[in-house]
Amino acid sequence: MHAKCGSFPHLNSLFRVKLIYQKYDKQAIASLPPVLFKGRVIVIQSEGEARRAVDYLLTFPRLGIDTETRPNFRPGGMNPVALLQVSTPDTCFLFRLNHIGLIPAIVRLFTDGSVQKVGLSLHDDWGQLQRRTPFQPTNYLDLQDYVKKLQVEDMSLQKLYANFFGQKISKNQRLTNWEADTLTESQKRYAATDAWACLQLYDEVTRLLATRDYRLIKNSESTQHDSSVS
Repeated sequence: MHAKCGSFPHLNSLFRVKLIYQKYDKQAIASLPPVLFKGRVIVIQSEGEARRAVDYLLTFPRLGIDTETRPNFRPGGMNPVALLQVSTPDTCFLFRLNHIGLIPAIVRLFTDGSVQKVGLSLHDDWGQLQRRTPFQPTNYLDLQDYVKKLQVEDMSLQKLYANFFGQKISKNQRLTNWEADTLTESQKRYAATDAWACLQLYDEVTRLLATRDYRLIKNSESTQHDSSVS
């Protein structure tokens, strides 16, 4: 009679090991299944809506943060941030800064130390937002620094999500007009996915740091294997 895996806890641990890559092959992303935020997306276009949204968001311990800016194709030109995305695990608020500006309610969210703000390249986001209104952000975590604890060198959200989850975040909407009178459903889902994905990555990196159930593959970008062992 063959022994069940449950009789050998170390084998259970072995088969849960996730393979992650020091550098993920960008070309391999195209063949991955897409991922899209499935939760509620709420567009904020007035100060009253913003105040109520921030009151709600401040009840969470951690939030995903991202921004979108209307592209400027002139050399050296840069538009102000048009959209701020703030996500919980199941709801993403899209603050249309081109309509309401960086009002005190939103600044209160950035400066409140009771809730952690998680994003990617947050120093760049803060710098662009501070061009609208000066503020000093508190209690935030940049995923580009956090993944280094696992010796992962990728910096883009798309490559990190592919590396840790084996799914593709589409970038088709990145260069669309974020100052349009009305955002399309595709724009809203794209924007929400980026903020929500930051939370997903934080949770997975935190889990792997705690369990050590991973193996780092130090590979060139021309070689890619399966993202997990099951």
